[in-house]
Amino acid sequence: MIRIVWGTGTAGTQKASFDEALAAANVHQYNLRELSSVIPASVPVESSGTAPELGATGNALNVVLARQTSPPDTRAAAGLAWAQTDDGSGIFYEADGTDPASVRDRLSQGIEHGCALRDIDADIETHIVTAGPTEQYTTAAVLAVYGESEPLV
Repeated sequence: MIRIVWGTGTAGTQKASFDEALAAANVHQYNLRELSSVIPASVPVESSGTAPELGATGNALNVVLARQTSPPDTRAAAGLAWAQTDDGSGIFYEADGTDPASVRDRLSQGIEHGCALRDIDADIETHIVTAGPTEQYTTAAVLAVYGESEPLV
């Protein structure tokens, strides 16, 4: 299963803000391995919001990541769009920025282009997260989490 999870974070540094967003999505205890955006056949995609326990702390977790970390007084927006064929194969497309409408437009254009390249004729789903602005760094993150984590060593 691929789970769509998301979170926002605010902190005094960029990294701490990102860590807060990962904690909100419950994926902060894993080493994230970023993938390109292909969905394998016969794998369901489910919007979860937060991830369940996916293995031991420190394990590797495969994800497609959309992330925007913005400086103080600036909004953050990130989103994923995805489409799947009848056999379950498909693609994700990620976009980020400071304006949710712009993120939505780029997601739409990108996923439509990706579907055309792959002859995918399917419904498109989208999830966008917006955070801030605040007086600190702000992060919005949306992740497609592939399965469970696995040991690195």
